[in-house]
Amino acid sequence: MLPDNLFGTHEAMKPRIAAITGKLDDTVISMNEGPVLIGRQAGATLKIGNASVSRRHAMIERDGDRFIIADLGSRNGTFVNDVPVRRRELQHGDRVRIGESQFFFLYEDTDEPSRTSEIRFDESEITSGATVRMTYAEVMGLMARDLTALLKVSTSINAIRDLEELQERLLELIFEVVPAKHGAILLSGAQTNAAQEFTSVFGLDRVYGPNQKITVSSTVVRRVLKDNSALLVTDAESNEALHTDSLIAAHSRSLLCVPLIAHGKTLGVTYLDTDVPDVRFDEDHLQLITAIAAIAAVAIQNVRHIETLENENQRLIADANLQHNMVGESAPMQQVYQLISKVAATESTVLISGESGTGKELAARAIHSNSKRAAKPFVAVNCAALAESLLESELFGHERGAFTGALNQRKGRLEVADGGTIFLDEIAELSPALQTKLLRVLQEREFERVGGTKPLKVDIRVIAATNQDLDAAIANGTFRQDLFFRLNVVQLKMPALRERTEDIPMLANFFTARYADKCNRRVVGISPDAQKLLLSYDWPGNVRELENAIERAVVMGTTDDLLPEDLPEAVLEANVPAASSSGYHDNVTITKKQIIVEAIKKSGGSYTEAAKLLGLHPNYLHRLVRNLNLKEHLK
Repeated sequence: MLPDNLFGTHEAMKPRIAAITGKLDDTVISMNEGPVLIGRQAGATLKIGNASVSRRHAMIERDGDRFIIADLGSRNGTFVNDVPVRRRELQHGDRVRIGESQFFFLYEDTDEPSRTSEIRFDESEITSGATVRMTYAEVMGLMARDLTALLKVSTSINAIRDLEELQERLLELIFEVVPAKHGAILLSGAQTNAAQEFTSVFGLDRVYGPNQKITVSSTVVRRVLKDNSALLVTDAESNEALHTDSLIAAHSRSLLCVPLIAHGKTLGVTYLDTDVPDVRFDEDHLQLITAIAAIAAVAIQNVRHIETLENENQRLIADANLQHNMVGESAPMQQVYQLISKVAATESTVLISGESGTGKELAARAIHSNSKRAAKPFVAVNCAALAESLLESELFGHERGAFTGALNQRKGRLEVADGGTIFLDEIAELSPALQTKLLRVLQEREFERVGGTKPLKVDIRVIAATNQDLDAAIANGTFRQDLFFRLNVVQLKMPALRERTEDIPMLANFFTARYADKCNRRVVGISPDAQKLLLSYDWPGNVRELENAIERAVVMGTTDDLLPEDLPEAVLEANVPAASSSGYHDNVTITKKQIIVEAIKKSGGSYTEAAKLLGLHPNYLHRLVRNLNLKEHLK
């Protein structure tokens, strides 16, 4: 890897981390001296002798002009601004919490930037007479007569910002000065391994243009990449050194391959060949293509760099501007964040689906918080929590005397949300009459209070959520299809917790810290056995169930770590052997199995009747049968 300040890059920061609490209070570590390892082990840059800190807890290292903090699989997590992270870019003023210690990440401009340079040479030699080595000075000394061609190449390709267009234009310009019949540009990835596969391949036929089959000698390409030296073969048919490669065109008379090198990194190769009789490439062609390749490599690197920056800039803008209270860095959650960042900027109606406890209201609040309505009200209504008559008044408000007890005029939630966002949770629970009224609100953005006759206009954004299958509800006639179409402009599906199990440790640590603070109880972390149980459970109640389980564990626990026995019974039942190898748990499980089996036998196989005998809800009995692996036995 090249040093960060190679080719005149300026160092303009004094990055450092400053401890503000804990045993290292007032300690300042400069980031200019290399990566900072934080942990309990003796070789750590920041050694924290605390049981809540892992031996190798976290690492802060530099990546170009950025500074990245990465959690090294610690037991109790790494927090940035109180949010658990696995890997995160640090910004000036970010607060890092590890165990009981907290740090600020800081940097400031310097007045005297330093500059260094480095020159590297590849001194490997080619024994074959077919290899021609050229230094930059030798090439430029022989290129005076081709100056016009070089200027044309430089001015033509440096203005192009599309990679495929750049490659096609480059080969067309090469065909003007070199009698090649076929040309190809093969670009590799970020690494410089000569044996790697190419990430971009573009070929051009002088007569038929692009999208033609171009045969390339992999032996020649591998040699050029390995030696970083141009290769000229004047008679491929008779060159025994290259006959071992079956990919060489059978009728090639002459071929030329030149590496594309920019800033010391090999980007790929430019490959030319011809099978036209009496046409041969010579050293003049080699010199010219070597010079062109030097110009082209910089242009290609710039285009790829611009593409990378544009993509990264879009991602960073979305990530940096997205404000939310959701915890998770898994791929499904990243997709959720990306969709929220896109839809938040619009006025589109959003339908959020997902199982109970997946955080649908948090997603709705994130959409509102990142929209231009953020300064206006966010009003949430649970459509399943109120009776139809009460819900109508709650949504639309009522006039004085509209019904018994309506002593005064009252604004409804829709009116309160004017200018902001109305969130309708459990939308599938709306009665047919209210569905009809809501449809009018969505179409006209107006409604009437209960008992009123005057239409009221509102400027609202509607976000709805449901944990039910609305397609099935439409099929059985309990939900209006036209209302579904109005609501389902943009659909966001919240993933179940079992679909993003990698977020469970982060969520568990987050809830542990929250409820330890609320309960004023010291909790260092979660024991490994308890973590295994959390990961093995399927969490039918999703994040809400996990939060409740952690709150219970904090309340019931008596040690600095949350232990398996602090967790709810349902979590223990899902994987009893992992919880403990003691006879107590085994005997309890055996007894439960016997009681359940006997009850189902007495009820003739009816789970409903068995549940009545046991004094349980049928759904809970089904869960016990599943968790205790009794299905096969009962068959």
